[in-house]
Amino acid sequence: MAEKGDCIASVYGYDLGGRFVDFQPLGFGVNGLVLSAVDSRACRKVAVKKITLSDARSMKHALREIKIIRRLDHDNIVKVYEVLGPKGADLQGELFKFSVAYIVQEYMETDLARLLEQGTLTEEHAKLFMYQLLRGLKYIHSANVLHRDLKPANIFISTEDLVLKIGDFGLARIVDQHYSHKGYLSEGLVTKWYRSPRLLLSPNNYTKAIDMWAAGCILAEMLTGRMLFAGKSLTVPSDFSDGVLQKGKTECKKKKKEKKRKKTQ
Repeated sequence: MAEKGDCIASVYGYDLGGRFVDFQPLGFGVNGLVLSAVDSRACRKVAVKKITLSDARSMKHALREIKIIRRLDHDNIVKVYEVLGPKGADLQGELFKFSVAYIVQEYMETDLARLLEQGTLTEEHAKLFMYQLLRGLKYIHSANVLHRDLKPANIFISTEDLVLKIGDFGLARIVDQHYSHKGYLSEGLVTKWYRSPRLLLSPNNYTKAIDMWAAGCILAEMLTGRMLFAGKSLTVPSDFSDGVLQKGKTECKKKKKEKKRKKTQ
């Protein structure tokens, strides 16, 4: 079993020395691959996210994610134990010296997306999960952080005690009204089904309300078993959202033309 886990680690390019064993695939985060493993030193199962630092952009994204997750500590947030470099080296804030970083975090048995695939939740379970989701969001927002990619796949569940925890802060940002995130948000490689029309229409002008919109979409999905605004693919908005966007763009153009006409009079 250990040999199989080591083989999986090798296939995915994980190099953490001998401390972590029995690697198994878990999934993909926004910024990297995630495997489960057993931490032989701490005697616990963990999730290990690998982030490749190939250029200045990936370095910036990794630094931002690490900075955010290190400042969060709450019962409804996936706990991060440590951030390591190759061979399990302690980064000590010197991320720029390495080509890869590993985020060692709490292992969760499943996520809300997989749970919803098994069928609609009961009203009691939906209430329980929604309460914990809002509790975690309140903490995140009180820390002046926006998650910006809230969706069932980023909401993790402990099947033993039904504890919900928010994870994957790869697209999260610290609130800063003087900084524009427009370039990164306009990429098509992120899920748009849970993104508010305001965020899609104006990616450099948004508030904490964008996470609340996503939370509302998730609540509807838990109660109905269907995605509220599903599009043709994960990166395409629903027909409803797309219609709102087109209407918003049209109205913006009309307002600009009207302002220009008044100035010329």
